[in-house]
Amino acid sequence: MEYVYSAMVLHSAGKEISEDGISNILKAVGIEPDESRIKALTACLEGIDIDEAIKEGIAMPVATTVAAPAAASPAEDKEEEEEEEDRDEDKEKEEAAAGLGSLF
Repeated sequence: MEYVYSAMVLHSAGKEISEDGISNILKAVGIEPDESRIKALTACLEGIDIDEAIKEGIAMPVATTVAAPAAASPAEDKEEEEEEEDRDEDKEKEEAAAGLGSLF
């Protein structure tokens, strides 16, 4: 981010966005510049009208959110509990019937 910020500082100051300019800003704030990142940034910004991009909002990152799954409602919880109780009762009846069958 500091590389992009340094480019924006140069732009807002009316200066040319150059590798030397970005490097000098980073050094001024105590960051050791990575020349490959600077070259990549200047190459990406070449031919871009930054004022137009800002006006159109192209330069602004869009945050996306992922909706968390909704928690089960109390009514759904109650239904699930009732179904589980019904299954338990059916299982008990089957076990009782199996037990009676073994007597004969």
